[in-house]
Amino acid sequence: MARIPNHVLNFAGGAANAGVYEMFQDYWNHYLANNGTKNVDYQKTTVNKETGAVTEITFSQKEEKMNQALKREILRMAGIGSLETFPLETWASNPMVKWATFAVISSMVDMILPDSILASTSEYAEVRNIGWGDSALFEVEPRDIFAVSKHGRNRRMTEIHRQMKGNVTVLPELRALTVGVSLYAVLAGKESLAALTAKMVRSFDSALVFDIYDAFATAMAALPTGATGLRVAGYTQDEFVRLSQTVGAWNGGQRAIALGTQLALSKILPADANYRYMLDSDYVKLGYIRNFLGTDLMMLPQLADWKNPFATRLSDDKIWILSPASQKLIKVVIEGNTLSNTDGTWDSANLQQASTMMKSWGSAVVTNGVAAEIDLS
Repeated sequence: MARIPNHVLNFAGGAANAGVYEMFQDYWNHYLANNGTKNVDYQKTTVNKETGAVTEITFSQKEEKMNQALKREILRMAGIGSLETFPLETWASNPMVKWATFAVISSMVDMILPDSILASTSEYAEVRNIGWGDSALFEVEPRDIFAVSKHGRNRRMTEIHRQMKGNVTVLPELRALTVGVSLYAVLAGKESLAALTAKMVRSFDSALVFDIYDAFATAMAALPTGATGLRVAGYTQDEFVRLSQTVGAWNGGQRAIALGTQLALSKILPADANYRYMLDSDYVKLGYIRNFLGTDLMMLPQLADWKNPFATRLSDDKIWILSPASQKLIKVVIEGNTLSNTDGTWDSANLQQASTMMKSWGSAVVTNGVAAEIDLS
């Protein structure tokens, strides 16, 4: 069952009306699978209650049912019994229908976005939801321990040690997305409201994930270099092991993992060139080794850079070593719920309505944890 945030559940009016939101979670997962995302769970078949026959559910069938469910939810929120009560053009100009349409879409965005970004950044980012007008204050514990010194038998005390916590405030910033939509066409079934909602969720998800990754990459690029530094140029087996040991030791003994894209992780190979690839090995099947010298390797799915045609966003020449079980390096705050503002039905000459969706978030490096980077080039 889908996890529904409390404010979305309150908007729906309780669990009895949450079916459409759970349905959208399943539709969203199917949408992701169709767009190349692996290992997402969604309903693939349905069982006929009368005959017991099992049939496959196609994405187009699911989209049609999703659109019908969204319309019913919009009408319920608008306090309207059905579209058949008056002609369609009458409902298209109803201000309550306009409000309910984008209020429901906003709730769908709020339901999907937190879990969606964690799927891409959970190894190095932590998400916190805050209310409108709030800021997030994070306490950072000192990394050091107390020094123990030799002591004279006739002395009452030694040097006094005390540690102070640090505070970091993360301030969210407002982002907006404006799309043009014909409410008449949506209500008439000429345009898919479900597809529009899914694309808006994906757009916000990409923008937020990019912000989180940029904060992470910037922090890693600023790591100290040198013989005992946490950032090295060029991969060697010895440096990989050294950094893995260092990160684990300085994170309280937490086991370190190596992160990178499939291309980056494929460079982690034994120093001895006398090895063979078996056809059923991880390297042949996945493109990288799952575990190398006691350190787990985890692949970060590559992201499309939508601003540059056919470019990708994650660096293919970086390997990051960190301990996810310790403090996450990046803290993310999402402020309030999604806001929407929609033009009037007759404001545009072509009867197209411009709807602006607004989300507020912020991300920053807030941690006492230690991480390392290997620059492959």
